[in-house]
This record gives sequence, C-alpha cells and structure tokens, in this order.
Amino acid sequence: MNTLTKIAFGGGCHWCTEAVFQSLLGVENVEQGFVASVDANASFSEAVIVHFDTAKISLATLIEIHLHTHNSVSNHAMRYKYRSAVYTFSEAQIKDARSQLELLQFQFQNKLITQVLPFDRFKPSRTQIQNYYYKNTKKPFCERFINPKLQILLNTFSKHTNHNKLKHLKDESRKIKYTEHQGS
Repeated sequence: MNTLTKIAFGGGCHWCTEAVFQSLLGVENVEQGFVASVDANASFSEAVIVHFDTAKISLATLIEIHLHTHNSVSNHAMRYKYRSAVYTFSEAQIKDARSQLELLQFQFQNKLITQVLPFDRFKPSRTQIQNYYYKNTKKPFCERFINPKLQILLNTFSKHTNHNKLKHLKDESRKIKYTEHQGS
C-alpha cells in the first residue's frame, strides 16, 4: 500500500515554510518555489509542495503545524506574495483540508484567513536558494525569522519533529519568542 502523497502550503516566506516541513518526521521531500491556483488566485505565490508518508504523519497534523508557523489570521499587505493557503491535489484533500480548518479555528483568537485552493501550477525556486535554512542556519534571516518557527515545532509539535535536524536549537540562548516575529 502506497502511503506517500503530496500537498502544497503557502503562507509566509518559502524559506521559512520549507524549513518547517523539512524538519518533520514523515516528510520525505519539500519542493520550494511558487504555486498558482485558479481564477482569482492564478498568480504565483511563494509556497512549498510537501511529499509525506501518511503512515507517519497525517494531513491534519501538517495543516495544524502550517497554521501555527505562519501568520494565518492576518490579511496583511504582502498576501499577494505570501498567500495563506493549502493547495490540494484531489477532491478528498479539499474536503479534508476544509474540515480541518473548521476544526482548528478554536485555537485562534481571530478568524483564519487560510484558503483551501486547487493546485494548478508550480515553478521551483532557483537551485541556489533551495534548502535555504539547512545551508545557512547561522545567517541572520534564519536566526531571526526561521528559528522561532522551528522552536514552535520543538515546543508544541515535538513528537512530529526530527530532533536530530534541530539539535542546534536546543541551546536556550538561541531561543527567540515567535510572537516578536509573527509578521514574516
């Protein structure tokens, strides 16, 4: 039985989103780039395609992690570039994603703006910037914007997190409050 499938996520910078999903158990591959949907959402927006093993991590868990690691309740001015979305590849995923968003709304004070959209096209990022975080963990951008999101994984989604990949974050002096950098 094949338990490998894919889903796409957009919300914040694709370097951040890529690092979050690369750090999870059950995620086999993350393609960083730009995703387009249809109709009003046909323009490309930063996103990732996540290939995951449903026997190891569920779509519901991936969606919950996505909502907590980007600003999923703010319709800020950069939403054209950072569309908050779950891009689906099947009717079943559409139904599951919508249901999951409804179930998780209670975890947020404000209304979720994350959309469930059909996947249409993908354009990969330049090779030089793929796997950005794991090639550049000490760069200021990574320390300021990505590390707080990865700290959320360690603190809130620990059982789904690949601790070997994130052992560099265990040092207390490197922790930064996520709320200080939620806008990215």
